[in-house]
Amino acid sequence: MQQEGEAPTPERVIVVHEAGSWTEAVVLRGLLESAGIESPPPTSTDPFPMREPPKGFHGVEILVPESQADDARRIIAEYLAGNR
Repeated sequence: MQQEGEAPTPERVIVVHEAGSWTEAVVLRGLLESAGIESPPPTSTDPFPMREPPKGFHGVEILVPESQADDARRIIAEYLAGNR
């Protein structure tokens, strides 16, 4: 139980999709945020991120709060199905 005056414990954030490019990730995050689902950007400590993916690049993770993961997956799946 949380004591009065304590900051709430942040909700766990999970990966719901791996976008194939930064552009796709930006589009998907915008789509989720327009549906009211917060999607924090991937964390990077590099002040000068590379424009080209490094060798072995596997995609950009789309993160959402765990409680909204099912809705986020559904929204992403519907979007991807409509753009094939």
